[in-house]
Amino acid sequence: MKGLSLSLPSLKAAYAGGVRVEDVVAEVMARIEAYADPAVWIARADKEALLARARALDAMPREERGRLALFGVPFAIKDNIDCVGFPTTAACPAFAYTPKESAPVVARLVAAGAIPVGKTNLDQFATGLVGTRSPHGAPRSVFNADYISGGSSSGSAVAVAAGLASFSLGTDTAGSGRVPAAFNNIVGLKPTRGLLSARGVVPACRSLDCVSIFALTAEDTAEVFHQAAAFDAEDPYARARMPSDPIIPGVAFTFAAPRAADLAFFGDSEAERLFGEALKRLEELGGRARRIDFAPFRDTAALLYEGPWVAERMAAVGRFIEAHPKDVDPTVGEIILGGRARTAVETFEAFHKLQALTRQIRSVMSGIDVLVVPTAPTIYSVAQMAAEPIKFNSRLGTYTNFMNLADLAGIAVPAGIGANGLPFGITLAGPAFSEGLLVELGSRFHTALGIAPGAPALSRAARDEGFIEIAVVGAHMAGLPLNHELTTRGGMFVERTKTAAAYRFYALAGGPPFRPGLVRRDGGGQIELEVWRLPRAEAGGFLAGIPQPLCIGTVELASGRKVKGFLCEESGLGGAQDITHFGGWRRYLEMKDKGAPVSAASG
Repeated sequence: MKGLSLSLPSLKAAYAGGVRVEDVVAEVMARIEAYADPAVWIARADKEALLARARALDAMPREERGRLALFGVPFAIKDNIDCVGFPTTAACPAFAYTPKESAPVVARLVAAGAIPVGKTNLDQFATGLVGTRSPHGAPRSVFNADYISGGSSSGSAVAVAAGLASFSLGTDTAGSGRVPAAFNNIVGLKPTRGLLSARGVVPACRSLDCVSIFALTAEDTAEVFHQAAAFDAEDPYARARMPSDPIIPGVAFTFAAPRAADLAFFGDSEAERLFGEALKRLEELGGRARRIDFAPFRDTAALLYEGPWVAERMAAVGRFIEAHPKDVDPTVGEIILGGRARTAVETFEAFHKLQALTRQIRSVMSGIDVLVVPTAPTIYSVAQMAAEPIKFNSRLGTYTNFMNLADLAGIAVPAGIGANGLPFGITLAGPAFSEGLLVELGSRFHTALGIAPGAPALSRAARDEGFIEIAVVGAHMAGLPLNHELTTRGGMFVERTKTAAAYRFYALAGGPPFRPGLVRRDGGGQIELEVWRLPRAEAGGFLAGIPQPLCIGTVELASGRKVKGFLCEESGLGGAQDITHFGGWRRYLEMKDKGAPVSAASG
């Protein structure tokens, strides 16, 4: 169980293969206990209560289990969201209360079979994008403990990235469901305002607050969203989901990005480089780029903290802060109590300005499918944040603060690891109710990136004895026709790389069209491939479907590491075309579609 992936497909496959929920819960508890960062959690579930819940799920008949979409899935909850059995503190012990019922969003997930394992740390009263404003300490980025995890949903992001939970709930008013995702190499979905009930959530800005979802993949966030979303008539800001056009995977799309002159990275050359690479990758995936004037978005973002919306935070918890000044983080108190100075006249002036800016944003967004921005312009160390707590926090909101004011939905996805060893992410944003398109494009981009999600330790765990790694070179690669044969069996992407320079690559004759064959031969080259991790319990069924002349053998990677992977028997090369010079199946298909000559020789 040590190397068990907690992604939803992996857990589903594990349970289908006979793994008990009790064993998964015991493994999760052991991981939480062993994890080096004590600041992730504010409260953890009682061990015996967790095991009792697990045993109850294990005792369910198989047909009843099948009706639970999140059967046996462990998840974490930001500690400003109510869950029965835990106090709600918003990272302020003096504020704590014991809820009599769970927030509807939590209740729906539990009803779907999910298991709450604890309440996570946050910037106090969800005020901040940094994760350092808590009396329980500052959770750190899973890539470097000197750096912040991002906030305010700090513990929720780290819990997923570190493999301590399958998914987690956060909240997002100004970017708290996106910035921590970027700083920990995971996915953060910020749905349209009101689609997930905010009842049972300690408000920050009640008119803007969203419950958000962290997970390893875009697909996992979508499944959790689907289970959690329901119109809540008792939430005055709730909205019903709107019907949308069917999402066709892989189709061309148009994306907008800020003009180069409008981009700010505050001296972070690695973030700037990775954003440029992300835009190129989107074009390679079929995107048509359009550069836009970012001024309306920037001006909207400024309203959130420089305008009267800070008074809405004062309305939420200001009286408590006035009565308990010594129990409140000084920076949080300064920000929220600043709302007392805002006047009704300023508020209406800001409403009118926002209406004009929103009209401009809608005009900019017309004719495009998504807006693409850096999730954060840079990342700061804990020491840097201590020196400039407000200035640097403000910088982190450069590309997030406008989104809820402008009524946009967004998904933050990983976009690379810099030369400094720190992760970088982008956010895809679309109009309200565009979650389906955002998930599809986010998934397509994340898969093409070729980097496993979460902490580096999670990808190393792919080599655990409970799983087998398989190198694929053709239609089983991400986004190609047979990839579902891996994903439906709980397959998880590990890396995109190349073979050692010792292989010839062929387009085989006969049988299904466009089959590739990989053969180790003298004078070979490096061939692009993907490594996927498959539960051993599922490997037999997958391997049984491999037709001759294909077979599974040992494939040497460019790094020298050896994994099992697709090879071709020599007997299958009759009439085959040697396509080694293309360097991989994707490039071969691309050139074939363009009508370019595809064969250097025959096998």
